[in-house]
This record gives sequence, structure tokens and C-alpha cells, in this order.
Amino acid sequence: MKKLLLGNEALAQGAIDAGISGVYAYPGTPSTEITEYIQRSKTAKELKIHSKWSVNEKTAMEAALGMSYAGKRAMTVMKHVGLNVAADVFMNMSVSGINGGLVVVVADDPSMHSSQNEQDSRYYGKFAMIPILEPSTQQECYEITKYAFELSESLGLPVLIRLVTRLSHSRAGIETGNRTPQKNLKLPSNPTQFQLIPMHARGRYKHLVDIQSDILETSENSYFNEFKKGPNTSIGIIASGIAYNYLMENFEGEDCPYPILKVSQYPIPKKPVKQLFNTCKKILVLEDGYPFIEEAISDFLGENRKVIGRLSGDIPRVGELNPDNIANALGFDVVINETVPKVVAGRPPELCVGCGHRDLFDAVNALGKEMGSQQVFGDIGCYALGVLKPYESINTLIDMGASITMAKGAADAGVHPSIAIIGDSTFTHSGMTGLLDAVIENTQITVIISDNSAIAMTGAQDSSASGRLISICKGLGVDEEHLKIITPLHKNLDENINLIRDEINYKGVSVIISQRPCVQLPKEKKDKLKELKKVTLN
Repeated sequence: MKKLLLGNEALAQGAIDAGISGVYAYPGTPSTEITEYIQRSKTAKELKIHSKWSVNEKTAMEAALGMSYAGKRAMTVMKHVGLNVAADVFMNMSVSGINGGLVVVVADDPSMHSSQNEQDSRYYGKFAMIPILEPSTQQECYEITKYAFELSESLGLPVLIRLVTRLSHSRAGIETGNRTPQKNLKLPSNPTQFQLIPMHARGRYKHLVDIQSDILETSENSYFNEFKKGPNTSIGIIASGIAYNYLMENFEGEDCPYPILKVSQYPIPKKPVKQLFNTCKKILVLEDGYPFIEEAISDFLGENRKVIGRLSGDIPRVGELNPDNIANALGFDVVINETVPKVVAGRPPELCVGCGHRDLFDAVNALGKEMGSQQVFGDIGCYALGVLKPYESINTLIDMGASITMAKGAADAGVHPSIAIIGDSTFTHSGMTGLLDAVIENTQITVIISDNSAIAMTGAQDSSASGRLISICKGLGVDEEHLKIITPLHKNLDENINLIRDEINYKGVSVIISQRPCVQLPKEKKDKLKELKKVTLN
């Protein structure tokens, strides 16, 4: 059957057809559509494939490992910075190994279209010493996912699939195949495998080291790594993932005259790399992201310029790869006009008309004249746009959950007032532990949870915080006298300013929940939220 699918959707269909029993994820662009596709899939519903969103990437990965422990195939999905959150379990499960096939899908974001950085997840895979797969086309997204589960079970290890934004968010016709039945419940045959106390972990780690040659062998023989001969050996090309696609765009309708090694499975296969070194004068490395392959095969002292790419300056060191970058590196005549026509007006992102964050920022800014500047710590979500004009309300934006802990650290240093602004979903993702730190020391900070009852930035997925924020804050020990709710509307501006001012002046931890549903939510969902949120501080 042929389907027109995004790269993300093709991967999701591949996972369904590979026989998964569950996908565990937290929304994050450019990975979100993978889980959403499975949530919408009629087949997935019939098979009762678990697909509800997790609270964060760490809990998602741990739950996927739990399903694998039970012998069933599971997938966990996140964007690249989400892997930082899940790094603890990621590194340890490479040592424990898996039972049922386990695939970790990470979507990287070169050029930072919707991210704080453009880190390359291949380094995590190498760090954990597990196989990495990097599809080059949407069809490969489908095929490589099915293969990943087979590879995971054959090696007894989790497998990392790395995507990039352009592949995740572009469409192509996909040929799908037969679906593998889901696995039966089967607990581990080795009762100590998942018991990572030192006496067991040492043996598991030695096993991981011992099978590195087997992992390399699978890469050397992989169908997804391909060596193509070419008559012009002045340059040999190594192209990984989507870079291979971009390379071939420069030779549309004709064969590339240079020898090419297409890499879509890691570790980097040594035999074809050696063949390129022995036959070509220079090696051009094309990869979307960090110079991962280039670093691995380059001369350490930088004296031998045989290998060229991002490190040598032949490919731009920052930003995503594109066909024009490659054409320049190959010496083709390319005119890149970066002048923006006058008729094109700049359209920076902005908060929706009617968004509750706007009214919250109006209240915070009104108090700014009294309290001074550079004392509002922000977080990840739609409200991050508060750093831009016309608001300029937020002074920091680092990672999920950092608003509360940075506000605490600033308060410890003597900053007052010290205000954290965090969204409802980000709070349950990574903010609760920071609030507990503040409660334990009764630090003088004001935490404003801007509760729009959705993970709005990535498509208004359900928030784990809905209807639970008050009980969570009480459970963490917040004084009920300083746990307040406001409704961010213009008519309430003066009232909200006064309440926020009072809480700022309280010599301890105060939490203000600024509560108003996202304007993009459908009416039916808002009505359900009204029923859910018929709660009081009593």
C-alpha cells in the first residue's frame, strides 16, 4: 500500500507495522507528529497500542523500558533536548540491555527552528555505545524503524534513530509492508539483568564492551550503508542521513561522478571508509548537524587536510545542511542571494490574540516599574515569547524547569523580588522538584504558573497538570495562604497587580496560578476543563 506521509508519520507507521505495544513520548518539535500519528491510527487503537503522553522524556523512556522488560516492543520519542532530560535512564539501559525490542527516536533541530540549541544526538548514541540509525528519506524512515526493532532484539540493546527537522516535516509517497504481530508477555530469562547494583552492573558493562565488535559488524553489513563507485576520484564523499538526499539533488537526472559512501547506520563502517581513503585524493564529509563523522576520521593535529567538511570550513560550521552548501563544497557555480525583498515584511512569532499570557505579562510589566528589571526568570513554552517586544517581560530562558531553580539561586544571592514564570505542563515536566527545593528552604521567590490547560506550543496536547496544580503545590508543602489563583483578563488587571505585589512581598515561597484555557482549544474541551477545575483552595 502506498501512502503520502511526513517522515515522522512514516516512522510511526513503521513502528506500528513492527509490532509495537506502546509509544511513550513528551511533545517537542520536530518530533510531535510521530506520537500523534499513532494516537490517530485506527490500527493502533484496535491493537490497543499505548500512546498517551508522558509527563516528561525521562518518565517516557523509563516506561518504555518497563514495557521492554515485559518482553513487548516499545518506542520512546522526543526532540533532541529531551534526550538531555532522559540521559540518566538512557545511559543505564545501554548497560542493562533490553528484553523486548526498544527503539529511542530523537528528532534533532539543526538551525534551531524551534529549539534552544542544535545538539547532535549521535554523540549520545556513541556515548552509550549502542547502534544509531539515520534515515535519508521518508521511505527509509519506515523501513529503518522496522529494522531497528529486529536489530534491538538481536543485540539485546536499545537502538537510537536520529531524525532532523527537514526529514521529519516533509512528505513523500511511502510503500508500506506487512505488519509483524505484537509480542507476547515474556519476562527476562536472566533475573539479574536489570538489577544494576555494582556486582551485576560490572558484568553487564563488560558485556556491552565485548559486543562492540558485533555492533560494528552489523554496520559493516547493513543494507542501509551503501558504497557507490565513481570514476572521478579527486573527491570521495561520505554522506549521512538526509545529507545523501541533498547530495543527489545536485546530480538530478544523472549519476554522481564521485565515489560515495552513504551512511545510515553507525558505528561508522570502517571498510568502505578505508576504501575511500585509499582511492581518493580528498574526502568530503556531508552531515546535517555536528561534524560527528568528520571528527572521527580526521587527522587529530589538523595537519593533513585530506578530510574536509564543517571543521575545515568547506561546509558552514553552524546551521542546517542544504543542497547549495554541498554544491559550493563541490566547486559548482552557485549564486546564493540572501537579500530579502523589500516587499517581504518580517513576521516574528507572537502570542495569539486573546492569549492569557498577554494579560499576565501586562500585570508583571506594570509591577516592573516598582521592582526593577532583570528579575523575571522564564521557561519553555508559548510564554517564552515574553522575551520579545512588545512585552520584554522575561529575562532568562534556558531549559525546561529552570525558571524556578534559577529564581531560587538568584534569591539566595540576594535578588529581590525573584519571580519565576512557568507553564502548567512545563511545571509538571520539570518544575516540581525545583519548587520543592524552594519550599524546603522557604526561599523568598514568587512562582507564577501560567496555566492554559494545554501543551499549547506543540499543538495543544493534553497537559498532565490539568486539574491537579493546586493539589500538587499543596503536596509539595506550599503554604495555602500563599497559593493563589488569578484569572488573566484585562478587566482583572488592577486586582491581579495587587495580588502579585502582595505575594512578591511575602518573605517565603508563594505560588500564583494564572488560570485561563488556551484560546486555540475547542469549546468542548474548554467546557470539560471548566468542570475539571471547579476546585477551590479549600
